[in-house]
Amino acid sequence: MDVKFENVSKVQGLLTVSLEKADYQENVDKALKEAKKKVNMPGFRPGMVPMGLIQKMYGKSIKADEINKILQDKVFSYIKDNKIDMLGDPLPNEEKEAGMSLDDDNQTFYFDIALAPQFDATVSKDDSVAYYEIQVSDDMVEKQVKAYAQQNGKYEQVDSYQENDMIKGQLIELEMDGSVKEGGIVVEGATLMPAYIKDEAQKKLFAKSKKGSKVIFNPAAAYENNAVELASLLNMKKEEVEGITSDFSLEIQDITRFVESELNQEVFDRVFGKDAVKDEASFRAKVAESMAASFVPDSDYKFLLDTRTYLMEKVGKLEYAEDLLRRIMIANKPDAQPDEETFRKSLDELTWHLIQEKLVGKFGIKVEEEDVKAMAREATRAQFAQYGMMNIPDEMLDNYSKEMLKKRETVDNLVNRAIETKLAAALKKEIKLKKKKVSVEEFNKLFETPAAEKKSSKKK
Repeated sequence: MDVKFENVSKVQGLLTVSLEKADYQENVDKALKEAKKKVNMPGFRPGMVPMGLIQKMYGKSIKADEINKILQDKVFSYIKDNKIDMLGDPLPNEEKEAGMSLDDDNQTFYFDIALAPQFDATVSKDDSVAYYEIQVSDDMVEKQVKAYAQQNGKYEQVDSYQENDMIKGQLIELEMDGSVKEGGIVVEGATLMPAYIKDEAQKKLFAKSKKGSKVIFNPAAAYENNAVELASLLNMKKEEVEGITSDFSLEIQDITRFVESELNQEVFDRVFGKDAVKDEASFRAKVAESMAASFVPDSDYKFLLDTRTYLMEKVGKLEYAEDLLRRIMIANKPDAQPDEETFRKSLDELTWHLIQEKLVGKFGIKVEEEDVKAMAREATRAQFAQYGMMNIPDEMLDNYSKEMLKKRETVDNLVNRAIETKLAAALKKEIKLKKKKVSVEEFNKLFETPAAEKKSSKKK
């Protein structure tokens, strides 16, 4: 067996593997003997089919399989041993292999290999990139504090109605003269929230209502003949409420009000853990601190995007074996023919991936199993935080994160996030940061596509 590699260009190589019969025949003979044991053929007992017949029926396919196994092993071991910096997988050079026959004892195979371009990626304090620090406003803190007060609130029974209260009572259909309609609709335990009534005149009828009082109103007018809302109120099917325009009497039996919690020690402990804060001022400061911390990953993400743009411009355009890379893309996804725009975007992604690899190597960044677990825990914590649940027990975080780690795709994403987190931390130490304080609104606008770009995209 002979394996040779030659550079066709700076970014493309040709790997040649020459096999003689002695390199594969022993494997072929073993495979044929195994096939002989398993073949069932009419007229022959199991395992007694003549080898000549086995050879005739399966010889070529078995030879092809065994040669392919040898090629897979030798090609990739050669690439690894010789540290060939390859992009994608080797592709057979069909032009050079034209005319080959499996009947030949000696076989020569040719593989085209896309080589990674040679370049360097360095950063220092001479490099500067913007870093946007998202400011937490008093209004944001106030909204979050109010959200915690609502999350820890409770429902209370009251005697007089206020806006946003829920009313429950007996609903009775009336005649035009205000008397109870004989055989009319009666709903026990009807519930409604007058705040959601669309007609303002109907909504005002509940303004001074009290427990035990009656309110005469028109549901059809109140909900502007919305069949879904009427059906829900009257406990009927949507098709059955058509044509119901009567006034109804609602005898109020219960008024329920949601009361926000006071900002007390119970709320402080529930949000941040027992005795982490002791008074409202400290609580608000802690809320502001946790909100600011939650924005750091967003700032880091924007920083990485800007650093990517900066470094890609600094490194400049890299040379690739573009025709070969197109073939590799098609081989990986035969049903998806890449257009030129898609291909160019793929090259941009590849360029950043290569730059990233070099930086990860220079900074000695490694992602261990504990890093992935920690990232899973933080992702879980962030999900709970969206619902205002800050003080999650470690056991619950562990259980949820373990479920995340059961999915291969999720693990891959967490590994990438861990790499990006460590890379951002390393770059922030090495690069000069042009720090800019921005509001959340200003930060979000940084991601908006300019109108000129939108128009250009539409034209394409």
